[in-house]
Amino acid sequence: MIRPLATLIGIALACAAPVAAQPVPISIGETHTIASKPLGQDRVVNVYLPADYATSGKSYPVLYLIDGGLDQDFLHVTGTTALGALWARSQPVIVIGIATQDRRRELTGPTQDSELLKRYPTAGHSAEFRAFIRDEVMPMVASRYRTNGESGVIGESLAGLFIVETFLAEPDLFDHYAAISPSLWWDQGRLAQGAAERLKTPMLKPHRLYLTIANEGDQMQAAMDALVAGLAAHPREGRAWCYAPHPQFTHATIYHSVSPEALQYLFPTPVELDPQSGFDIACQSPRS
Repeated sequence: MIRPLATLIGIALACAAPVAAQPVPISIGETHTIASKPLGQDRVVNVYLPADYATSGKSYPVLYLIDGGLDQDFLHVTGTTALGALWARSQPVIVIGIATQDRRRELTGPTQDSELLKRYPTAGHSAEFRAFIRDEVMPMVASRYRTNGESGVIGESLAGLFIVETFLAEPDLFDHYAAISPSLWWDQGRLAQGAAERLKTPMLKPHRLYLTIANEGDQMQAAMDALVAGLAAHPREGRAWCYAPHPQFTHATIYHSVSPEALQYLFPTPVELDPQSGFDIACQSPRS
């Protein structure tokens, strides 16, 4: 059979070229699919294990990441945990990235606001998403991984709203909470406005709460101020909280910048950090 010249030249070049080594895939974690009853569909959970997990035999705290899909915040938050552990700024943690799909549905509570319901007709089902975490994700994690019983949760924007709601409605679901620029504007700020009453909910264990907000405008700031005022007015033994606003950032820039600080507050280490490291956390008192 006669081959075209271009084909013969291609064969000759392929034979003359050195054989390249086969690429080795880079693995940073594991993915599980859970057939969720509360959500009525299969859901993806991504898992990152600390660098020495396979060899240390130790147990680790767990950081639950809302919006933890591979195309969401999983990569940058796992990188932050690794760097924090390397600097002894925060403890090494197992990261459980819980991917969201319809964020308005899964991360917002019920609302009677007709305009919101018109714009976002699926909204208001955060309780089902919380049940998915509590009843399906957490038991899976406990059965498969070496956890030490300590947990935290982190998220930004609507995920931050969900985290604040969980802290107020079911505080013992997690030990520690970090809400970064939470979308407290939702439902005309009613969650924050009702925080003082909800903060009376009994706690069974100690908690740490980290709150921060970027330059988000008056509506978001007013809701955050109401939440912080409620925390200040209802101190409770075992509850530690830090309000560390960062007005130099925007909604688009704050998460990557402050997540190391949030993890430092949630999972501190016993190491005395060098003041020149820049790892100080500027917690502020509530506005008068």
